[in-house]
Amino acid sequence: MNIFRLTGDLSHLAAIIILLLKIWKSRSCAGISGKSQMLFALVFTTRYLDLLTSFISLYNTCMKIIYVGCAYATVYLIYAKFRATYDGNHDTFRVEFLVVPVGGLAFLVNHDFSPLEILWTFSIYLESVAILPQLFMISKTGEAETITTHYLFCLGVYRALYLFNWIWRFYFEGFFDMIAIVAGVVQTILYCDFFYLYITKVLKGKKLSLPA
Repeated sequence: MNIFRLTGDLSHLAAIIILLLKIWKSRSCAGISGKSQMLFALVFTTRYLDLLTSFISLYNTCMKIIYVGCAYATVYLIYAKFRATYDGNHDTFRVEFLVVPVGGLAFLVNHDFSPLEILWTFSIYLESVAILPQLFMISKTGEAETITTHYLFCLGVYRALYLFNWIWRFYFEGFFDMIAIVAGVVQTILYCDFFYLYITKVLKGKKLSLPA
């Protein structure tokens, strides 16, 4: 495992922990898109079905279990425990416009036409756009809490580090996965505008807002 993969995983884990702590400590899920969190839960579920069929390493298995468990814990907090604080009026992105095309693409473009491989490919494609309901929600409300922006920033850093991970693996291991790389580039591009606003506003103590 190279340093980019490790720091990317840690950044991803930090994002998840930041979100869970934000919800639990404030006893509120205001400003958090439940639809994005459901999409991430679907991403991890379909990607890590190999937990039932193969073992790579203790680290790999533990991280997969943590991702899946935290994803469903977040969904539970939003839609059950703190449902009264959930802002469904602004979380209105039509997720079927993401899930259906991504599902179709996974059937058409994959490495192997088998159930597990199609589901893995589906998860890669879906993860690249799963943050859109959250960004759309921020756009509708006009601003985001600082802790929410830290969560988004860590997610963006995770994805950017994984791009460097793939470059490293290509040069030193000869590994090249076009599906994962293209999806990762798309996801990173979606964060570019947010990165600029985060650096120019949030780090200077200002509230972040996205154009409607």
